[in-house]
Amino acid sequence: MNITDKNIDGGKAFDWGKTSADYAKFRDIYPQEFYDKIVQRRLCIKGQSVLDVGTGTGVLPRNLYRYGAKWTGTDISENQIEQAKLLSQGMEITYYTLPTEALDFPENSFDVITACQCFFYFDHEQIQHKFFHILKPGGRILVLYMAWLPYEDKIAAESEKLVLKYNPTWSGAGAIPCPVFIPDCYKENFELVYHEEYRLKVPFTRESWHGRMKACRGVGASLSEPEITAWEAEHKKLLTEIAPDEFEILHYAAIADLMVKK
Repeated sequence: MNITDKNIDGGKAFDWGKTSADYAKFRDIYPQEFYDKIVQRRLCIKGQSVLDVGTGTGVLPRNLYRYGAKWTGTDISENQIEQAKLLSQGMEITYYTLPTEALDFPENSFDVITACQCFFYFDHEQIQHKFFHILKPGGRILVLYMAWLPYEDKIAAESEKLVLKYNPTWSGAGAIPCPVFIPDCYKENFELVYHEEYRLKVPFTRESWHGRMKACRGVGASLSEPEITAWEAEHKKLLTEIAPDEFEILHYAAIADLMVKK
């Protein structure tokens, strides 16, 4: 499903379904520290019902499943949900192909709503009311994000430059550590009770970093097949020149914890 937003990539269309196979293989990369931050806040644990919006291939539910929460995942892309179901075999996780703006769960359905790498895609004026409705009293919205740091990591910087060569309007470039942006409309029904930003190193091989970059919005989700083929050849050559067989990429992660006021 093609998505266009004038505030993202200059309005260039993208479709996560185009890159679902690579997404499933190469974007399950969050280190344990990332998940520890969530569990330490006593969220997404046994006794809680959790909705993961924009779940993609189910990375968050699958990796936090062992902590005992009951998980539901939704995503606008049918291909992403198909991959999530395949990767979640043996786990009792329920998935729906559903835009976040179309959520229609009963009132007080969930203790926690998680949104990882997807929060900025939503129509917030619309969904904050839905979130308020389907969360229990004292329920939480947990917004999560992780990005490489091109101004501090040479390999990330060179890979990013190559994406921009093929997709100059890609707006995913140039990340710097900063808090998750929470639109003012959430103040109506929610209170920001915690936020944190921290650096972390993520291990890669040349193959897995190449796959991670291909599975980003600026490449696999938006370029044409000939463009992707050309980008792949150039990126693989670049990595043989600048990267060892195994390396770490410096990232930052951010977490924002919002509590229902009701």
